[in-house]
Amino acid sequence: MASVPSLFMITGTPGAGKSTVATALMQRFPFGIHVPVDDIRDWVVSGIAYPGRDRSEETTRQMNLARQGAAHLARLYAEAGFAVAIDDTLGRAEALDVYLKALQGCLLLKIMLRPQLEVALARNRERTNKNHDKNRLAQAIPRIYQEMEKLHTGARGWRIIDNSHLSVAETVDTILNLVGFSG
Repeated sequence: MASVPSLFMITGTPGAGKSTVATALMQRFPFGIHVPVDDIRDWVVSGIAYPGRDRSEETTRQMNLARQGAAHLARLYAEAGFAVAIDDTLGRAEALDVYLKALQGCLLLKIMLRPQLEVALARNRERTNKNHDKNRLAQAIPRIYQEMEKLHTGARGWRIIDNSHLSVAETVDTILNLVGFSG
């Protein structure tokens, strides 16, 4: 598809469809890898600190380690000719800063999936692929939704997609069109 590998940062609230879309997007490239930050965090087998349960220094430290690991893995694969999609809920400016520092010099295509709040909440209730407490997330999603609206704007280079009523394939097509790729 593309002659130059691409590095996509895909964000959105929990339930926005980040993981599903990132996987489908990477399947459109001859070589593609999806780097889900939640999965990297789940590699911690003892002492894991989950966001939302407590906002401790340890939670922040573990989130930053997962993000740094994701960024380094993404750079490694991008330099080897892979298209890369990192998916992470970036609800705070400091979270993006971790990536920008680690991926300095890389072209980072920033995508925010922004379904309507009610859609994100419904998707969160229905999903079975995460270890998170769905009830806690349901309480946090409206706050994260508002925070992300302020942080990830078009003026800051984010491509914003309301995928409330789009299929996964339509969302991927929209992303590729927004960044100038044709299939």
